[in-house]
Amino acid sequence: MFRLDGQIAIITGGAQGIGEGICEVFCQAGATVALWDIRPSGQETAERIKASGGNIFFQSVDVTDRKAVDSAVQEIIDAHGKIDILINNAGVLRDRSFLKMEQEEWDTVINVNLNALFTTTQAVLPHMREAGYGRIISASSVNGFAGAFGQTNYAATKAGVAGFTRSLAREVGRFGITANAVAPGFIASEMTASMPPEVVKAGIAMIPVGRIGSPEDMGYAYLYLASKEAGFINGTTLHANGGALPT
Repeated sequence: MFRLDGQIAIITGGAQGIGEGICEVFCQAGATVALWDIRPSGQETAERIKASGGNIFFQSVDVTDRKAVDSAVQEIIDAHGKIDILINNAGVLRDRSFLKMEQEEWDTVINVNLNALFTTTQAVLPHMREAGYGRIISASSVNGFAGAFGQTNYAATKAGVAGFTRSLAREVGRFGITANAVAPGFIASEMTASMPPEVVKAGIAMIPVGRIGSPEDMGYAYLYLASKEAGFINGTTLHANGGALPT
């Protein structure tokens, strides 16, 4: 198993779902995790993981608020002296067919899923550059490549994450920093739990490995890219979808 002993990791949107899975796997691998989320339930998630032996703490952070992000980053630097890993996982959905989509629904998804990458990465990157080491991993999606009905806003942001990652990788690689993305497929979540069973069954039928993905599956995908062993992987989007091709 890849180890993250002694490393400091920020995981945005860590209160539940894939973010929670990443927090759990990273703590098991020895990292100290700063769980960022705007939801108060992030504190409960952190306490649960800590009770199982994880080294984790919660910071209430709105990733679209530059002052909040800068403040949280400074708190980590003051306490730990460095930030080794940034996981840009925070995201929202506001699904609606395009002609019915409201401007607010478009803007909210763009701000949280894409604009926040600028905010969080620009706040953390100088500390990684000074240290000469870093891992930046951002959440894309299979729907950023394949598209999905009612998700023009969401798909645009997730395609944007891949382009952001490719470009950033060209800038930061010479400083010992890598930038990559993970594009999850059909993953178990609160949303999938509320779907009709026949819809879930149809989705699983499209996955060659024959099952839905888990947050833990995604945690291990992120763990590999965050590891020192993945130092020659840069500018890549890892498609973690059980073989269900994105196009």
